[in-house]
Amino acid sequence: MGTGNFFWVIFYFASLCSASLANNAKINFREKEKKVLDQILGAGKYDARIRPSGINGTDGAAVVSVNIFVRSISKIDDVTMEYSVQLTFREQWTDERLKFDDIQGRLKYLTLTEANRVWMPDLFFSNEKEGHFHNIIMPNVYIRIFPNGSVLYSIRISLTLACPMNLKLYPLDRQICSLRMASYGWTTNDLVFLWKEGDPVQVVKNLHLPRFTLEKFLTDYCNSKTNTGEYSCLKVDLLFKREFSYYLIQIYIPCCMLVIVSWVSFWLDQGAVPARVSLGVTTLLTMATQTSGINASLPPVSYTKAIDVWTGVCLTFVFGALLEFALVNYASRSDMHKENMKKKRRDLEQASIDAASDLLDTDSNATFAMKPLVRHPGDPLALEKLRQCEVHMQAPKRPNCCKTWLSKFPTRSKRIDVISRITFPLVFALFNLVYWSTYLFREEEDETF
Repeated sequence: MGTGNFFWVIFYFASLCSASLANNAKINFREKEKKVLDQILGAGKYDARIRPSGINGTDGAAVVSVNIFVRSISKIDDVTMEYSVQLTFREQWTDERLKFDDIQGRLKYLTLTEANRVWMPDLFFSNEKEGHFHNIIMPNVYIRIFPNGSVLYSIRISLTLACPMNLKLYPLDRQICSLRMASYGWTTNDLVFLWKEGDPVQVVKNLHLPRFTLEKFLTDYCNSKTNTGEYSCLKVDLLFKREFSYYLIQIYIPCCMLVIVSWVSFWLDQGAVPARVSLGVTTLLTMATQTSGINASLPPVSYTKAIDVWTGVCLTFVFGALLEFALVNYASRSDMHKENMKKKRRDLEQASIDAASDLLDTDSNATFAMKPLVRHPGDPLALEKLRQCEVHMQAPKRPNCCKTWLSKFPTRSKRIDVISRITFPLVFALFNLVYWSTYLFREEEDETF
């Protein structure tokens, strides 16, 4: 056997020996972890029913630091006024009874998956409606015990929380939804919750909501006093801004289009009764259906919302266009009646003029015919003099541009249509100016977050 081969054989056996010693060391190290756990959590050595002591081993209240990581927000429901959130919840406190030897820094922490082995704070979510833990594939929970007795508890949970909403500015509103955490049985004399220093609340970067945007959040304290004592409480307020683009496309633009379509009736002929009636009724029913669909997606609140003002005014404009045709139809029949009366009057005047002419022709043959002192009402000379007197009695007036323009349209019904073509769009534009300026500025003023 050559010298080279002998060297490689020795190197191979040395590697095997080192690997065997490392495996034995790992096995022995895991055995030491088991011994440490049995030492600090063994029967008769640790009682999970007794809370830890206060800071520096005093008899004061146990201090628990809390921080959360918001993983997702699945929905924000306006009807039930609630929202669903999935988060990683962490608590950290110090229990002097759980101190152990870290074996010269080799044992950084001990990990448990059974929460009932150590004392746990009795924290609960006060505005929770529903909640559940995650158990796939294993329960998403762990407890880490550090050598200095510090305990870290982490769990992933999904919650459905109540979120009372003020919908006066809907859909131009902002909503504040809270997450409240409090002690259920321990008073502030025994247990105090504090937000972890630095960054107590983290939110996932790619958080997407269908109709809202999370603008910011604020952590605060909300200790409550009852007849059984004062209890520590933490809260985080989430400010959500409603995305307006969805409502602009689905509600505001269709309502504007319906109102504008109802104005087409003003440009149709007055005699097109079926077309104008069907157009007005169709737009009115469509607008009513749109309004009922909007209200079905909202809770029945007692106050007026911004969307109610918009749909109510749009419905009024559509209904006003239908009433305008009724007025035009009535004015058209009145114009026809007046025209018939004028025609009859002209016929009577013409008949009286013809009768007077025949009478003059008959009396022209008489030699001593006397002229009457008072002329007959149908005498054309008397009528002409009467018209001249009326013209002289009328005082000169300044020309009115509006009356001059309206005089181009002979009938009153046609004038109503022409006035409506201008009045309806102007009033609707004025309403839009007042509506958007009012609610957009009020949205900024009412932001008290």
